[in-house]
Amino acid sequence: MKKYMVMVAVLSLSLSACSFGATQEEPNASASSSTSKKEVEEKAEPTFNPDEADSENSDSNNQQKQSNESQEQSKANEKEKTEDGLTVVADPQNVQVVVNKQRKLPDGYIPPDLTVPDVPFYFDEDLPKKQMREEAAKQLEQLFAGAKKAGVELVAASGYRSYERQKRIFQGYVEEHGEKKANTFSAKPGTSEHQTGLAMDVTSAKMSFQLDQSFRQTEEGEWLANHAHEYGFIIRYPKGKDAITGYTYEPWHLRYVGKDISTDIHNQSLTLEEFFGFQPAGQ
Repeated sequence: MKKYMVMVAVLSLSLSACSFGATQEEPNASASSSTSKKEVEEKAEPTFNPDEADSENSDSNNQQKQSNESQEQSKANEKEKTEDGLTVVADPQNVQVVVNKQRKLPDGYIPPDLTVPDVPFYFDEDLPKKQMREEAAKQLEQLFAGAKKAGVELVAASGYRSYERQKRIFQGYVEEHGEKKANTFSAKPGTSEHQTGLAMDVTSAKMSFQLDQSFRQTEEGEWLANHAHEYGFIIRYPKGKDAITGYTYEPWHLRYVGKDISTDIHNQSLTLEEFFGFQPAGQ
């Protein structure tokens, strides 16, 4: 922990000269030509510095069928549309909920069981972004324990984010980079996975706590890509799937969906949209 605190202190000094706004709370995205990086912000507003056996197969197929049936029922109930033509998800508390550019959370939605997972963060303050839904938080603890056992030191960066927080973050990106560019790496308020309480951005001390596509080439990124599904998580925005998810590659963005479907999604190299048969969010 002392090592993390020293690195955070050094990082804070280097970022303070380019901070956006009065207080900082979430990671920020790179607006370089590849939009490959999101820098973890200082504790309090973002700085904007712009990538087996037959029986087991049978069980897996049954689980996928049940999950698909659940989503089909949710689709049937999703009749409400916003003025922008977005679908309002019918069951936001479902851990398999699909939230994207076309599917938003109900107005005023706050996850019911937010808690702080017992994992290392790059900051010590008790901020809302430490929180996740209880089930997801417990599995994140198991994931971090598994990584540590394998000699991999992961660090949590950003979890739950309220509607208002996301609104400020997105607006900041729009002002800095324009709305078209911002839409490629940041979600409009109400459509962010972070508001579900089921997502957590993960980094490492070796990355200087930054969120960058190069994370995938690190030992930590490699382990996460190969083992996250074992704990019910998926890499939500995979490489080369921008046209489907609507966002650029984010090897650091973990999304909890439950162990019953995470392995299927991983093994089939699918996105959440593809798995449940939703039209591409990027369209």
